[in-house]
Amino acid sequence: MQLQSRLLVALFAALALSACQKAEEAAAPAMEQAQEAAGAAADSAAAAAGSAADAASAAAEAAGEAAATATEETKDTVESAAEATKDAAAKAAQETADAAQDVADKAKDAAQ
Repeated sequence: MQLQSRLLVALFAALALSACQKAEEAAAPAMEQAQEAAGAAADSAAAAAGSAADAASAAAEAAGEAAATATEETKDTVESAAEATKDAAAKAAQETADAAQDVADKAKDAAQ
């Protein structure tokens, strides 16, 4: 009886080994596909990260250009305001000089 038990155990072991080999063979294509999918996912993630970096760089560049444009516009506005102030000051100075000349002329006429 022991011989039969040993033969049954050996037969069972052989069947188990055969089943494992067949399962491994059946799983091999799925494993290859999974590895390819993982590689493609990694490539996609790297491309997405590169695109995000490019987008961030473009946004920073656009912000810099916008700041430069705003600075240029601010400079133009300040120059315009300075020009207007200078013109107003020159006009006020001329009017004051004219008024002073008028007073001087009246005082001269009164003194004669």
